[in-house]
Amino acid sequence: MVLGFVRLGFVGHGRFTVGTGSKACNVPSALANRRTAETMPDKLDENIADIVIHTVLNNGMPVCIRTVNADDEARMRDGIAQMSERSRYLRFFSGFVTPPDRVIDSLLDVDGDMHIAWGAILTDHPEKLAIGAVHAIRSGQDDDHAEFSVAVLDDYQGLGLSRLLTATLLINCRLAGMETLDVQTLSENRAAISLVKSLGGQRSGTQSVTSDFQLDIKTAIAALHDEKDTPGLARVLAAFGNFD
Repeated sequence: MVLGFVRLGFVGHGRFTVGTGSKACNVPSALANRRTAETMPDKLDENIADIVIHTVLNNGMPVCIRTVNADDEARMRDGIAQMSERSRYLRFFSGFVTPPDRVIDSLLDVDGDMHIAWGAILTDHPEKLAIGAVHAIRSGQDDDHAEFSVAVLDDYQGLGLSRLLTATLLINCRLAGMETLDVQTLSENRAAISLVKSLGGQRSGTQSVTSDFQLDIKTAIAALHDEKDTPGLARVLAAFGNFD
């Protein structure tokens, strides 16, 4: 499933890996002390960046969801380089092979407030593949809305990962004071449009090749609480305690 905004739109092809050497998801050592969902208290700890969520895809594959950070630059560049021309077009509205530094800088400029981003790692893969990512970027410090995108690698689409990542992001965004997410996707991207609509998204505009939607965060979180077809959601919701 691929849903992106024009400025930093995402695509679900290619692959990139996560280094080893840490206890949490085998991510870089700076992240080794992150908390896991299994050890989270009933109420959310103030440091969201420390959360690591261990859950499963619909087929039982174990995945780890954690925040994106500056140490992911090499993995991000590698993933983009391995994308097909079509994938890069869908992702960036461009066919470049090597992304400009400004694009990488934007993707990694994550502060947990203006730019929130989470990634998913296939924990039982020998290379600890990063198989999906989700971002929300707001334009102004006082904005109660942000631009939303999510991407899952092709081999792992249709397994509920988009919903796991989206649920994680939505709760984080709500805790950061946001109320809505703005979505812009290619009109031909039926899977992305279906996801947004299933979470209560309302169409806000249509351009020549894109469709715009607005997603109310509180409504979307409620819809995910009612979701019965994605068993891994329970651990995502539990990671944030009693927040709803």
